[in-house]
Amino acid sequence: MNNAPKSVTIDTPDAVSAESISPVRHSFSYSHDKAKILNRLRRIEGQVRGVQRMVEEDQYCLDVLTQLSAIIAGSKATGLLLLEDHIRGCVIGAGPDDQDAVLTELTEAIERFTRSVG
Repeated sequence: MNNAPKSVTIDTPDAVSAESISPVRHSFSYSHDKAKILNRLRRIEGQVRGVQRMVEEDQYCLDVLTQLSAIIAGSKATGLLLLEDHIRGCVIGAGPDDQDAVLTELTEAIERFTRSVG
């Protein structure tokens, strides 16, 4: 029996996004890293606010770029952690009938992620 965490799809009226109309999907694959992920996202949020202040205060361009680089690095590390959790929980745990669809979804996600973080 496979006890890997599964993704759960829940249809809700709030699932409308600007990109497409689809059901909200939930995942428990990153539950053991959830606190770490949230802490990283809060740190990134604070860094973004700091950069906004730097721009408002007309601070030196290269100092702003240095802080933006830190935000990008933090975002990349957080994304890689989520990707690892997705592979462990959703991809490896997928049933034989779902393997092709899950691998296609993973490949597309990796392509999007690597385009966005360079």
